[in-house]
Amino acid sequence: MIKLVATDIDGTILPYSGEFTDEVKNCIKKLKANNIKVVIVTGRMFEGAKKIAQRLDLDTPIVSYNGGYIKTLSGEILYEKNLPENYAKDLIKWARENNIHINLYADDTLYSEKDDDEIKRYSEYQGLSYTVKNFSEISLNRIHKILAIDYTNAEKVTSWVETMSKKYPDLYIIKSTPFFCEFSTKTATKACAVEFLTQYWGLKKEEVLTIGDQDNDIELLKAGGISVGMGNGTENLKAHADYITDTVDNNGFVKAIEKFVKI
Repeated sequence: MIKLVATDIDGTILPYSGEFTDEVKNCIKKLKANNIKVVIVTGRMFEGAKKIAQRLDLDTPIVSYNGGYIKTLSGEILYEKNLPENYAKDLIKWARENNIHINLYADDTLYSEKDDDEIKRYSEYQGLSYTVKNFSEISLNRIHKILAIDYTNAEKVTSWVETMSKKYPDLYIIKSTPFFCEFSTKTATKACAVEFLTQYWGLKKEEVLTIGDQDNDIELLKAGGISVGMGNGTENLKAHADYITDTVDNNGFVKAIEKFVKI
């Protein structure tokens, strides 16, 4: 019997139009009414994910930064794994030398060195504010993650993942959308976070359903007794799923819940 549903946001429960369907909202209401915990597990920063949780009337802890940060709505930090300072410095240097836009997330604040199109487009979609500041002026002892962006060349983003993974085998480096390459510590994964919450609530793995669509959700799927890939998911992600549901635009999340969860 499923007691916890751990779900990604973008491309899983939220279409890229930015609007939840009534079917998804009603499904989550039914899950809550049947005392089934629903936790959002996302690459977004906590403040951005919190807005999503509030739109869905969720009161469970939020897993943000791809699993590196679990925080309750009341402000209690349950789990936090940050990027070591030496790696943050190396990645900033790499981005500057190669003219790559990166977002820096420190103390749950979004920073950019330039007020460019990338940060404007990113912040607008996420509904977030950001601070423009030279990264040399920011303390690097509590970096949640670094995000490299190229909205024009998805193949380049793939090459970053391949190249940097070889250079930094101790880091978790993943392509979270066609345009995003994310850098964090090895223990900042969606699997680590969901496994923490599973133990925190005294649940068994077989009581957990996980669902996602992108490569950064592969780790999420590993933590579920039932793992579901979205129909719009990447081929890499689908290879790790027990079941492939419909697309986000066709309420694939709802169809998966109806198949595996009694509500």
